[in-house]
Amino acid sequence: MSHGDASENDDLAVCEAEREPDPSDSLRTFGAVVQALREHAGYSRVEFGEVVRFSKHTVESVELGRRMPDESFVERAEEATGKTGALRNSAQYLTRGEAGLAAWFRRWAKLERVAVSLCTYECRLVPGLLQSEAYARALFENRIPLLTDEQLEAQVAARLERQRMLCERPTVPFHFIVEESVFRRRLGGVEVLRGQLDHVLERTALRNVTLQIMPMNAEFHSCMDGPLRLLETPQGRRLAYSEGQENGRLISDPKEVSLLYQRYDTLRSQALHPKDSRGLLERLRGEL
Repeated sequence: MSHGDASENDDLAVCEAEREPDPSDSLRTFGAVVQALREHAGYSRVEFGEVVRFSKHTVESVELGRRMPDESFVERAEEATGKTGALRNSAQYLTRGEAGLAAWFRRWAKLERVAVSLCTYECRLVPGLLQSEAYARALFENRIPLLTDEQLEAQVAARLERQRMLCERPTVPFHFIVEESVFRRRLGGVEVLRGQLDHVLERTALRNVTLQIMPMNAEFHSCMDGPLRLLETPQGRRLAYSEGQENGRLISDPKEVSLLYQRYDTLRSQALHPKDSRGLLERLRGEL
């Protein structure tokens, strides 16, 4: 964090520990109940996943308290375990932990959840809010040093949890500009990329989500200094975030933020129109 960040207003002063936090007690307890009821019903995790229509990895993450369960998961799990009401009643008391979020990113993640608008430019990988589970898993499997299985699952779960914003906040505009090369990189293999393209097409069909692709043959580019995130707070304050190798920086200086907004606005005019961007994704999908 830069020294200038220390003088920010109290609404940005979020104390963060340097270690990765444990899952919340409520998630751990709920997960233990899910596991006990599943085992009592005689299901393996694979079998239970088929019944509730979620992957084995999702079932495991919920049971270990690493993932907030979707409402559909709770309802289907209720049906599968005898309709006791235990899962439905206890789910309303769940609180979200922050396991899997890097220490330098947690502050921005908190701001994301209350922002009235979010803009993202990415030149390295598919933005986290648009990643499929398989793509996110492939991404974390490539981490150096290698993650343990538990760390990997926590990272994937946190990534999927953040994505709930797109549907839970339908009146908040989310805008993305992504380099074409990102959607050509076969991270995880052809099947993972195919699923990722399908996922992006599905997510960007939401009325509050807009995607523009920066074509590889573009002759002009206003944002060559790297990836960028921008948001506006409910109080009308504009902030920016820049991330690199093992670090991230929240930018609050008005002059610097204004400059970054200018670059992003210019990039919007240089990137493909959302309709043309969607067409390009569909063509890339057809080539696989």
